[in-house]
Amino acid sequence: MQQIITISTSKKQELIDITEEVNSIVKKSKIKEGLCNIFAMHATAAIIINENADPDICLDTIDALNNLIKEGVWRHDKLDGNAASHIKSTILGPSETIPIKNGELQLGTWQAISLVELDGPRSNRKIIVSIVPTD
Repeated sequence: MQQIITISTSKKQELIDITEEVNSIVKKSKIKEGLCNIFAMHATAAIIINENADPDICLDTIDALNNLIKEGVWRHDKLDGNAASHIKSTILGPSETIPIKNGELQLGTWQAISLVELDGPRSNRKIIVSIVPTD
């Protein structure tokens, strides 16, 4: 089973929790044992798994990426000025895969799935959620 989630972002950089949307797709699939892959169809966005209980972790993650990757010093910036967004996305990666057991995502207590917007705002970030049975 495969479904696309479309997300609109409102900031240049932000983390958006998509755990509930993904959970809903897993339940709809009725698959008891399997794998769930979440894939961002963009070169300046990423998918991560991290804590969502404290909103400061989202800001800390963005701050850490900004401290690691300078803006405006890359060859690609001559084209459209967003090379740092591409590099950050490359580091984080476009997808995550989570096991499904008894029809539930096997996330840890504090784990959540987030879309990382690195070059927003954008009105139509597309995320493919693929559910694959393993039993």
